[in-house]
Amino acid sequence: MQKTAAATATVVTGDKLKKPLLSQNYSSLSSFLSLAFILFVTVFYFTDLRYISNVQNIDHSTPTNHTISLLITENTRSELKLPFAIGEGTGGCDIFTGEWTRDYTRPIYEEWECPFLEPQLTCIEHGRPEKDYRYWRWQPRGCSLPSFNATLMLETLRGKKMLFVGDSLNRGQFTSLVCLLQGNIPEKDKSMEAVPSGVVFTAKDYNATIEFYWAPFLLESNADDPYKHRVTDRIVRNGSIDTHGENWRGADIIVFNSYIWWISGLRILRGSFEDEVKDLVEIPMEDSYRIAVGSLIKWINKNVDPQKTRVFFTSMSPTHQGSYKWGGASKGNCYNETSMIEGGEFFGAERSLMQVISEELNTGKAEVPITFLNITQLSSARKDAHTSIYKKQWGPLTEKQLADPMSYADCIHWCLPGLQDIWNELFFSKLFYP
Repeated sequence: MQKTAAATATVVTGDKLKKPLLSQNYSSLSSFLSLAFILFVTVFYFTDLRYISNVQNIDHSTPTNHTISLLITENTRSELKLPFAIGEGTGGCDIFTGEWTRDYTRPIYEEWECPFLEPQLTCIEHGRPEKDYRYWRWQPRGCSLPSFNATLMLETLRGKKMLFVGDSLNRGQFTSLVCLLQGNIPEKDKSMEAVPSGVVFTAKDYNATIEFYWAPFLLESNADDPYKHRVTDRIVRNGSIDTHGENWRGADIIVFNSYIWWISGLRILRGSFEDEVKDLVEIPMEDSYRIAVGSLIKWINKNVDPQKTRVFFTSMSPTHQGSYKWGGASKGNCYNETSMIEGGEFFGAERSLMQVISEELNTGKAEVPITFLNITQLSSARKDAHTSIYKKQWGPLTEKQLADPMSYADCIHWCLPGLQDIWNELFFSKLFYP
């Protein structure tokens, strides 16, 4: 009875009578539980709504006009801070969708200011008469790109290794980045060295390297010599990603590409290049490309630490070898082209291979974040930006070629400074503000 009496006792404070303690405690507990339940339902509802919204916003179509930006699940996205990220990009803004805008403050550097430019890329030096192709910047729709900051990039690379892996288009992007950075480094503290696998740029004071590794197919092939790779019968060995991959380990930032070599025809080798009788098979271009991209994803999953290393994959660099494709002359190409393609509909690469990339990267095979640099559509307009005939030629031209410049115009590679500097501005944005 004493316990019951105590429990039902009232407390008098001055002249005001309070409710019994048991009733008060019960009421407080009931209110607390109600609030907790409401809070739980609210959090659950908005979390579920956010998940549904994210799922609905995933683009499952061929990414010709859209971006495969970061290939990780939404749950992982909220928990994982990507290496080198210092901020976040504007939500909902695809930086690869936008317009070309005139900018006469361009280019960021001049040909003569970059001693590391290769003569195959220096169009002004080799006689290009007009320079309009250099006076453009990319303006994303709905947001702006951060200004390229060479000091930030160099400080980020202090004690680090950045690696570009792929073909000559990736070497062009590598060279562009070197030119964008080298002006901030004293003459005595920078160097470029040719090595058996490619090229290494060293910033000595930063203890940093930016390297290019030649692997046009990513897999082992008979075109793996960076300096002597002109073969007519291209052969790629299946299951050979580790042949090159063992040289990629330890890089802090890796930028992959592979495209142009796949569209000229090749055969797949089952076995070894040392086999006396080689087992060679011909398969569709899309299937062979899928083998390479799938092998790369497996290698990344096995060898890359997502807490330390960032991985990028650059989409196909478009070509402009047939002007009829964009409504031009029936037998023309990029030669003498000084303006862009209007309308944004022309797509200068193999759509079927873009579909392969989309399928391979979007099916959950990638366990490590891979940032996709979707430069294909925005570059497809730039028929004006190729090296064309304004470059050092690999060999002497014949009289027949000299009489018909269109016959030897290079409509694959790009002048520098030029378009590939824009690629690196996009790369800079995705590296620091994913």
